[in-house]
Amino acid sequence: MRHLTKWTLAAVASVALVGVSTDANAACEELVLGSAISFTGKYSTNGIHAKNGYDIAAKRINEMGGVKIGDKCYNFTIKYYDDESTPARTAQLLERLIKQDGVKYFLGPYSSATTKAAAPVVEKYKIPMIEAEGASRSLFNKGYKYLFAVLSTSEQYLASSIALAAEVAKKNGKDPSSVKVAMAFENDPFSLDVRAGVVDDVKKHGLKIVIDDKLPRDLSDMSATLTKVKAVKPDLLVVSGHSKGAATAARQIKELQIDTPMIAMTHCESAKIVKKFGAATNGFLCPTQWAETLSYKDKYFGTAAEYDTLFKKTFDGYKNVPYQAAQASAAVLVWKDAFERAQSLDTEKVREAIAATDMKTFYGNIKFSKAGNNIAKPMVLRQIQDGKYNVVAPSEWASHKVVHPRKAQ
Repeated sequence: MRHLTKWTLAAVASVALVGVSTDANAACEELVLGSAISFTGKYSTNGIHAKNGYDIAAKRINEMGGVKIGDKCYNFTIKYYDDESTPARTAQLLERLIKQDGVKYFLGPYSSATTKAAAPVVEKYKIPMIEAEGASRSLFNKGYKYLFAVLSTSEQYLASSIALAAEVAKKNGKDPSSVKVAMAFENDPFSLDVRAGVVDDVKKHGLKIVIDDKLPRDLSDMSATLTKVKAVKPDLLVVSGHSKGAATAARQIKELQIDTPMIAMTHCESAKIVKKFGAATNGFLCPTQWAETLSYKDKYFGTAAEYDTLFKKTFDGYKNVPYQAAQASAAVLVWKDAFERAQSLDTEKVREAIAATDMKTFYGNIKFSKAGNNIAKPMVLRQIQDGKYNVVAPSEWASHKVVHPRKAQ
């Protein structure tokens, strides 16, 4: 299955991935997972990445014999609707999947905002959802029993850049209190949680915030913030605005020749900033849920590096595999594992099996807290070095040393 453009996806109301039959599983019955996800709108780039991740995992599981419950086997099929990056639409489409399509098991939408809209719906109907793209920690303090997330929560995303800035200052003989931090965040649940994590770590390490801006609603221009950056000359600039915000930031940092020695932002890979802006992105620090260089592996995809290779072979146009795709694949693996441990299609029995998940995957370890978030996998920080994404923090996962100050060209 090749990469579909957002225009192709926008032309259809739903897209289903039909399980691949082999001699081993030709007689398997259909097992439908449903998802309302963003094929159009401001989250469409990552919505398509997530869909590709869901699809490749379903295909892989089906090729390996499907889901085995008792003496029966099942092939995954995924039924999608485009939520147009609109939370209200997400909720409407989940109701449609439940009431009209009879779907009893869900994969999540893309973004914390749409996942926030989805959570009360699945809770109301007591239908389990394993989500991979809603990282806001506020999703996990509401007491939801049917929402489970394979990814690390959002306050962790850029916090490591603060610790790194403090570490670099100390190595250079400076006090961390001398480090000036500029911040620009989208006004959405995910980015505000990222900001909260940054603020907490700024206090922890004793740095100083000199700019604290919100990105404009359409994420198309952050020149007002960057003009301040040129005047104030911070030591670190942190930005979070999903893929559109990352692309805008990278473009305008290049255009305005911003020479801040350390820049950290979310969604670098999914926004394809290296491809779009080249050497101007050298030295950017990019948090990731997953990297192909990490030593994770499972029986479905092998190592993280092998998943990376297969994904690029399967879908056109990927120089770097976004973590959004990898974590989407992990969510499907959790469904397979839960169904087989439950040995049932009963939603309550399957929910209990999901809650008891403790597994290793190519994406990392997955174990859910009582609140439903994954407590077994850390975030890592990568730096763009000569066009490549290299893990530089935390030190125990680092494959390369951090370059400071960054050397943009």
